[in-house]
Amino acid sequence: MIPEPSSSPIQHVSDTAFMVAHHRAVESARPDALFVDPLAALLAGERGAAITRGLPMQPMVGWSVAIRTRIIDQYIAGAIAAGCDTVVNLGAGLDTRPYRLSLPPSLRWIEVDYPALITFKDQRLAAETPRCQLVRVGMDLAEQPQRQTLLRQIDGESSRLLIITEGVVPYLDNAAVGALAKDLRALPHAASWIVDYFSPDSTAYRKKTGADRAMAAAPFKFNPPDWFAFFAQHGWQSREVRYLPAEGARLGRRPPLPWAMRAVMKLLRPFAPADKRERFGRFAGIVLLVPTPR
Repeated sequence: MIPEPSSSPIQHVSDTAFMVAHHRAVESARPDALFVDPLAALLAGERGAAITRGLPMQPMVGWSVAIRTRIIDQYIAGAIAAGCDTVVNLGAGLDTRPYRLSLPPSLRWIEVDYPALITFKDQRLAAETPRCQLVRVGMDLAEQPQRQTLLRQIDGESSRLLIITEGVVPYLDNAAVGALAKDLRALPHAASWIVDYFSPDSTAYRKKTGADRAMAAAPFKFNPPDWFAFFAQHGWQSREVRYLPAEGARLGRRPPLPWAMRAVMKLLRPFAPADKRERFGRFAGIVLLVPTPR
């Protein structure tokens, strides 16, 4: 069974799936929603709300979830338009894109996550009908031999693969991310990979605000000296990067910073060095990776 919440809001990394589902439900209820996820509230339940209430900086987290969801939706649409016939969502959590996106009925969509989370999701969504050929697999992705076997099987049955690891890579250490990147690069039909990007400034901010302490059971571990160089060393290069601040501004959704912080930043902006302003604009984003030519 998935552990029930106790004195700490996060007991296991799978709890973050309920937090994300809650934020998607909140976004869906807005009159200016960037997307509508009609199943998010059903999946999040009171558990998602309780976890969210117990964590710091949740307005900023909710903003990030909304922006990144919109970006990934668009990346998926682009991949399908380019001929993708299989989507593999590793660490799928409580994502409901197979039900809410406009998808070709022939598209294969494979979700992989912890067995208990998959069982929970199967039960909650038993009455719902996906818009594509959906398959769920219960597996601990840290079990590399099982992971490699599954990925090879999926690849052998596909012609063009899109891999999604939304909200997964930050919780893995550098060695684990390197191993995953190597496994995915070994797939002949892997065409693209969607990955979260967090800058060193973002990592430092999490520590300063106490987010790491509040999520001690599911800390961010991935912290290479150079994010893009790390993936290049493992056979992947950036095709497109969408930074959350720029995307939020484009969508009319600026970060919900505390009013005091906004006032200080407004006062200091004319005096801030250009490189510092640029770093703030790139504190987090979503990257579309493609295999580096051999």
